[in-house]
Amino acid sequence: MPHVFEEMFDLAMPWWSFVLRACIVYFVLLVMIRASGKRTMGQFTPFDMLLVVLLGNAVQNALLGQDTSVGGGLLLALTLIALNWTVGLLSARSAKVESLIEGSPVLLAREGKVYKEVLRKELISRADFDRALREAGCIGIDDIQSAVLETNGHITIVTKGRTD
Repeated sequence: MPHVFEEMFDLAMPWWSFVLRACIVYFVLLVMIRASGKRTMGQFTPFDMLLVVLLGNAVQNALLGQDTSVGGGLLLALTLIALNWTVGLLSARSAKVESLIEGSPVLLAREGKVYKEVLRKELISRADFDRALREAGCIGIDDIQSAVLETNGHITIVTKGRTD
């Protein structure tokens, strides 16, 4: 029985290899998700959940290599959590890092004029935009003072006559 216990924690590669793999995969996925647009993370649908599960499965071997040890899995988890915490800390303390990671808000409409080319570029369907209008209590496009795609993927609508 002690032999089985030792195998559970016997790493198949050096500890630093796990950390390096985790860093590479984390930052490459961060860039890929960031490049996919704000709306990708703004509305978490069943399709997005499927994507997350498949991404996890796709990068599993890149993270673990041939290792199946408990120690390797725990080291990867610790590294990924530490990376995420560090990126969060850097984003909170630096406007430049926050802008790089989170992006910046995008103006979608102003004074009743919808910028269709911006909607297209930001992958926002007209149905999504119209839904945001209804949620804001807008009867028509002429009621819009401004519409902004926030960094979290949500659309904020400010109606005319509203100051908040």
